[in-house]
Amino acid sequence: MKTLICGRFRLPLDRPLLMGIVNLTPDSFSGDGLVGDVDRAIQHARQQFEVGSDILDIGAESSRPGAIPTSEKDELQRLLPVLEAIGGWGIPISVDTYKPAVMRAALDAGASMINDIGGMQHPDALSVVADSDCGVCVMHMQGEPGTMQASPRYQDVVAEVDVFLANAVARCRQAGIADERLVVDPGFGFGKSLEHNLALFRALSDGCFRCHPVLVGVSRKSMLGEITGRPVAERQPASIAAALLAAQKGAKILRVHDVAATRDALAVWSAVEKGKWQ
Repeated sequence: MKTLICGRFRLPLDRPLLMGIVNLTPDSFSGDGLVGDVDRAIQHARQQFEVGSDILDIGAESSRPGAIPTSEKDELQRLLPVLEAIGGWGIPISVDTYKPAVMRAALDAGASMINDIGGMQHPDALSVVADSDCGVCVMHMQGEPGTMQASPRYQDVVAEVDVFLANAVARCRQAGIADERLVVDPGFGFGKSLEHNLALFRALSDGCFRCHPVLVGVSRKSMLGEITGRPVAERQPASIAAALLAAQKGAKILRVHDVAATRDALAVWSAVEKGKWQ
C-alpha cells in the first residue's frame, strides 16, 4: 500500500508520516494537557502543524495508566470547539476516541481519521466509520486504562497482538472499510510491561503487523523512562531515538509530541540512507 486514505486526503506512505499530539485532557501523563483552554489548544495545534505534522491527533479523554473514564458529554465539550476551529487548515485531523457517538460527532465536525484504542470492537463504532471515508487506526490494548498496567501477562505478546490486529482488520473489512483506510497500532504501553514493549518493537523489523501501515506511539512514555531513568520532562532525546528506530523498522506513522525535533532526525536519516531530504 502506497497511499493512506483519510477522508478527502490521500497521504503518500513513501516516508514516515508525523502525527502531532494535541492533548485536551486534564491529566495527560506527559504534562501537556490543555483541557478547558481552547485558545491555547488551538495555538498548540497550530505550532504542531507549522513545524511539520502530517496529521494532528486530538484526544479529549486520558488513556494513561490509571485514568478515570470521561463521560461522552465532557469529551465532546472538550473536543468539538478545537476540532471546529482547526478543521479548515488543510491537514488531516485524527480524533483519539473509542466512543461511537464521539466518533460520529467528530466526523461530522470535519475529522478525517478515527484513532481507536479499543481496536474497533464496538459494533456501533464499525457502523459509524463504515458510513464515512475516514482513516481508521485500530490499536491493541490488554484490559482498560484504569487497570491495564496492574499485571499485564501474555504467553507470546507478539503473536497475541498480531492475531488481535488481524482480527480487528478482518472486522473492519467485513464492515466495508477499504484496506487503504486502515492503520494498525501494537499499543505500546497499553497493558504491556517494558519487556513486552521491547519484544513488540523488535518485531517491527520482522514483518509483524505489516498487513497494513503501522503506527508507533512511544513518545515520552514510561518505557523510555524505565530505560533511561529520566522523568517525563526529560524524555525528548529518548523519544526521538525511538521514533527514528521505529522508522528504520518500517513504521509508517509516528505519533509524537516533539514534531520539529523528530522531523530533523528523520531528515538526517533519509539524507544518509536514501540520499534525499525535504
